[in-house]
Amino acid sequence: QVHLVESGGGSVQTGGSLRLSCAASSDVRCMAWFRQVPEKDREGVASIKTAFPATYHSDSVKGRFTISQDRAKKTVYLQMNNLKPEDSGIYYCAAGSLDPYPCNTFLKYDSFGQGTQVTVSS
Repeated sequence: QVHLVESGGGSVQTGGSLRLSCAASSDVRCMAWFRQVPEKDREGVASIKTAFPATYHSDSVKGRFTISQDRAKKTVYLQMNNLKPEDSGIYYCAAGSLDPYPCNTFLKYDSFGQGTQVTVSS
């Protein structure tokens, strides 16, 4: 099972930006970012197919967040711009083969990082 290490969370004001990073211990077909807020299920917000960098962003973050990768470093990033208070939560990196499913099949991810807190104040 792949080991994931996240970094980059923090506190910003509304409209601010943060960039999250996730380093994987081995190559994987799919990587993604999830977030979890209190009393809600973990939500997939972005995914990337690493070999052919097709990306997906959920409607809630489209136009504000961008998932990208440095394949040589086995690292995935989530650039978050124009942050809103409702973006606050714990953000988790995830990885998996998911084959034959597309990488935005969030229920199929089975490896998660430890999570990093993002807090957006109004």
